Amino acid sequence: MPMQMKMSVEERFRKKVTSIARKNDFCRILMLPLLFAGLFWFHGIAYLKGNVKRFSMLIMTCLLFTVYSSFSFPMFISGDGTSLDMNDVSEEAQDIVLAEEIRIDPEELKRIEDETEVDEDWLLTVHGTDIETKYSAADILESTQPNGAGEGRVADGEEAEFSQDDWKLILINSRHSIPDDYEFPQGDIHTMKGTMHCDARIIDDLLDMLRAAKEQGITLQICSPYRDEAYQEHLFDQKIKKYMSRGMSYMEAYRLGSQVVNVPGASEHQLGLALDIVMDTYTGLDEGFADTEGGKWLAQNSYKYGFILRYPEGKEYITGISYEPWHFRYVGVDAATVITERGITLEEFWEEL
Repeated sequence: MPMQMKMSVEERFRKKVTSIARKNDFCRILMLPLLFAGLFWFHGIAYLKGNVKRFSMLIMTCLLFTVYSSFSFPMFISGDGTSLDMNDVSEEAQDIVLAEEIRIDPEELKRIEDETEVDEDWLLTVHGTDIETKYSAADILESTQPNGAGEGRVADGEEAEFSQDDWKLILINSRHSIPDDYEFPQGDIHTMKGTMHCDARIIDDLLDMLRAAKEQGITLQICSPYRDEAYQEHLFDQKIKKYMSRGMSYMEAYRLGSQVVNVPGASEHQLGLALDIVMDTYTGLDEGFADTEGGKWLAQNSYKYGFILRYPEGKEYITGISYEPWHFRYVGVDAATVITERGITLEEFWEEL
């Protein structure tokens, strides 16, 4: 007598449901969804069993990614608020205190920026620039001569052509870091207080702009010219510490700090193409500069000399940086004219190239 094969759980389920469904139309209507649900369940279980290793690897990858991400911001704070080197964490782990996560709205950020009682390192600084290190246009024009290193603009009647590869149009922001091999001809701007550095190719146009403003009775002052990466890191770390000392977590301080001070490697000051410009009668790097004679003159005339207001008001969602009426970036006269006349940012201009 032939041996009967033992029925599987799925087969018994299917046979039972089919048997009930055959009794009448009403049972068939009820059992049909149950049959499909049961088949989906059994086949799903079979698929999982057949791919145990694959799903195990996927879960392990997700766990490793989560653990790695939790250490992607290497800033820990000791009890006295100073940063710890990752190599010293094992020795000082017992002193680590993580700041409580809090939410800061834009008004709170502005209030913090407006505070005057800050850490000692910040008492002598404005936007990361030493108060004493401001260079008057009068001194610059007297001490610095044109070097002939600038590039000519397109002649009248000719149409300018632009390229993303043009050194004047290099885009640097939180999404476009400075290339590792980036180099530029360093030029010196001499003053009675010392020597500033910038890209040598912008000096002639810069001198022309300072001279034109002076002829209008406006004596501009330059601060924060070229910065190397080490100094930019110092400024950014100081901003992070400032926010964390007010109760922010590192993550929140990093997010807000990057809207005020460029992340190292993403600062135009490192290109030698950006300058912070104020006046002899108004030296504060704040939004109030926009209402001064110098701020208004620069906003209306800087493009004639190849400079643009890099971080305009109302464009923060594009530039990623809060409004800075003192920060001007060299892009060349032709590009500056287009950008200013159209009221767009370098990001918007660059995307059209």
